Amino acid sequence: MKRLFKGLIIVSLVLVSVMTSCVSQKKILLLQKEQMLDDITSVEYENKRSFDYKVQPGDILYIRVVSLDRDFSESFDIGNTSSAMSGGGGGSGNSGIYLNGYNVSDEGQIEFMYAGKIYVKDLTIEEIQQKIQNIIGEYQKETIVYVKLGVFNLTILGEVAQPGQYQVYQSDINLFQAMALAGNLTDFANKRSVKIVHQTTEGSQIVRVNLNNADILSNPEYYLKPNDIIYVEPLKIKRYGFTALPYGTIFSAISMFLTLFTFFTITLK
Repeated sequence: MKRLFKGLIIVSLVLVSVMTSCVSQKKILLLQKEQMLDDITSVEYENKRSFDYKVQPGDILYIRVVSLDRDFSESFDIGNTSSAMSGGGGGSGNSGIYLNGYNVSDEGQIEFMYAGKIYVKDLTIEEIQQKIQNIIGEYQKETIVYVKLGVFNLTILGEVAQPGQYQVYQSDINLFQAMALAGNLTDFANKRSVKIVHQTTEGSQIVRVNLNNADILSNPEYYLKPNDIIYVEPLKIKRYGFTALPYGTIFSAISMFLTLFTFFTITLK
């Protein structure tokens, strides 16, 4: 009887241990690296980022022209595009930029004062800036043209706290910043295989990255591109339905069983 009792206790402890450690630390921890487990206090990862995104139809551009001739500069401020970028004046946030920015048409063009229609599809921001600078320079000397991507769209799906579409008002963003926007990864996120869908001139491209490995910091995919879609797959343990197990009920049942077994063992003696 004692052996049976001990056996039941051991089995119960094993069950508790298994259920409370369904997701191992190796699958949860980010930026794992063998060399970082030693006495090394810092490790450098080179990543020469370059923002070479090529503008596509549907993108919105913020364009500002600055000139010594104040009247000439103000003639480009119809719609108050500077306020749209700063969040004041004629609009704020995404709606302000959408209404006041320069929308790239399906034909890959924007309508710009003094220049008419300018073809910008498949050009980088720097190339567009130089192209407009050359055109405006023919009308007015000593002018400076500023061009920025109005809205940096990201779609984050899967095992994150707040999946959805996000607008970023900055020139670049990395993977961890994107995860923070979505409220961080869940415990059941498969960090070893995160899919990134890039929109290219030919269609779409899917790449996979491993957030568990610190080498991601030197991976070219660490910095995202406009209109990227990030999909965080669930771990297999969730696919099999383990997250739906009523752990509280199981623990209570085990506890009740052990209590009754102990009671009857003492009573029978």
